[in-house]
Amino acid sequence: MGLFLSTIVNRIDRKGRISVPGAYRAALEAQPFSGVILMKSPLHIALEGFAPARMEDIAERLDAYPMFSQDQDDLAAATLAEAVPLHFDGEGRIVLPTELTAYAGFKDEVAFVGLGRKFQMWAPEAWRKRRDLAQKSVRTKGLVLPMKRSDA
Repeated sequence: MGLFLSTIVNRIDRKGRISVPGAYRAALEAQPFSGVILMKSPLHIALEGFAPARMEDIAERLDAYPMFSQDQDDLAAATLAEAVPLHFDGEGRIVLPTELTAYAGFKDEVAFVGLGRKFQMWAPEAWRKRRDLAQKSVRTKGLVLPMKRSDA
């Protein structure tokens, strides 16, 4: 599976359709499901976007918790229960469900934000604020990428 990179702003049409950026579609089309899975972000007023295989990974990680535990139920409710599979139309668009559009505060544009193995969808102004906060946090905390085991 390819990586989701860059930030791309696209318009929502009057029917609630939005074109998923071509590079993102290329990363998603390697999957058997021709589309994307979206869910409300459990951390931000934004949407999280995943390839189906990544959702399989999330489900497997939830198996690390005891079945029927409150933690497993809470995480599953915040992730899997919120997940909505959306198929691409012939032009690479998806129709955004009204509930997700309202949750994220989308008006006429959406910022697709590549975060590697996932992407987020933000109202553009909210994304600019989040981006600035993240950059400040990296500088203030002196965050760096961890070394790979092979680098040690």
